[in-house]
Amino acid sequence: MSLLRFLSAAALAAAALADPARAITLLRDPGIEHALGELSAPVFDAAGMDPQRSPVLVVADRRANAFVIGSGAMFINSGLLLGMDRAATLQAVIAHEAAHVSQGHLVRRPLNARRAEIAGGAGAVLAATLALAATGEAQIAAGAALGATTAAQRVYFSHTRSEESAADQSAVRYLEAAGIDPGGMETLMEMFDGRDALAGLNQDPYTRTHPPSRERTERVRRLAAEAGGAAPDPAAAYWFDRAKGKLSAFTMSPRWTLDRLSESPHEDVRAMREAVAWHRRSDTGRAVAAIDRALGLRPDDPFYHELKGQILMESRRFEDAERAYAEAARLAPRHALILGAHGRALLALGRSGEALETLGRSYDIGVADPRILRDLARAHAERGDTGMSSLLTAERYALTGKLKDAGIHARRALDQLPRGSPGWIKAQDIEIAAVRAESEARRRRGR
Repeated sequence: MSLLRFLSAAALAAAALADPARAITLLRDPGIEHALGELSAPVFDAAGMDPQRSPVLVVADRRANAFVIGSGAMFINSGLLLGMDRAATLQAVIAHEAAHVSQGHLVRRPLNARRAEIAGGAGAVLAATLALAATGEAQIAAGAALGATTAAQRVYFSHTRSEESAADQSAVRYLEAAGIDPGGMETLMEMFDGRDALAGLNQDPYTRTHPPSRERTERVRRLAAEAGGAAPDPAAAYWFDRAKGKLSAFTMSPRWTLDRLSESPHEDVRAMREAVAWHRRSDTGRAVAAIDRALGLRPDDPFYHELKGQILMESRRFEDAERAYAEAARLAPRHALILGAHGRALLALGRSGEALETLGRSYDIGVADPRILRDLARAHAERGDTGMSSLLTAERYALTGKLKDAGIHARRALDQLPRGSPGWIKAQDIEIAAVRAESEARRRRGR
């Protein structure tokens, strides 16, 4: 069973992996992702990046790491977020990774990924990923699961000293321009300074991919001092408390959370964390009372309404959950994950027509979430459209790296959808990717 009940299992490209053959899992939570968006927006603005096109997502991994793939999607390990104690340090990580994007350090990564595939023998799904990317199906391409050997990762994660130095300098500049304390960069270096001497699994992935030498730490310290300090931003502190507070409430034991409620300086965050703790203890009454206290302080917060919906949904109070999700969707009508949750509640009530419309809006926004694909496939099936149901199931399997299963359902979709229609073309693309993956797998087995 997954660690968080709001998780969606998703694997990313081999470039995102910091451990051999280790698929990773995203923690998809609208409240946490919104908080990280609030923290990253001023940094991305300073870096000349579009915050709307550069989501910051959380990976279920207690080891400290962060990385960027593609055109700017950023991933932060849960362990890194939980290990920080202030917003400026997290924003320093975001600034450093943003510098790799804005300075074009990722332009060479596709070639490096190909070299990594050759070195590590991870070609089967990589071939499928590249094929899907070529079709424009970024949702599927970004989610394909890949394994990578240590040899492959050494090829891919070879950050040059010049790149790291340039990224450090730019990160400090971005932080200064955004009015964020550049001392967060210094704190970040101090967190990892000396850990490059560790070996194997005892070494943090961030240390292996961004080695913080003593010289580099001193250089960052000088840059931060030259930039000068900045007063803490109360808004950033609040959103950091929201992100870390909710993540810890779902990952640590309920007793741990209840014993440390006072560590959150914001009353509504304390109530939210308490709600999660009681919910995980199956005490729905106390959980609802706690989240209602948070809503009393922030009645127009869609993410607290969404959490109330989750608590009620998982307590099988489907009608109450639907009302909570509907309010969240009213307050955030373009939020794909909230719309997806509302559609799920409608399905549970047997309102498949409304669910199909709501889930369709979520899908059209473009979020890559297997749960939404699963629920939308079910809604289509209940309405008698088995062709679209098969296509969406194929997409879901492709997103989670199960190319063989994706191919099976893609072929079913091809048999049922109108030839030449957009859905038929998409199913054909998935089938081609699955065939290529199987062909590459056979080739590797024959070596």
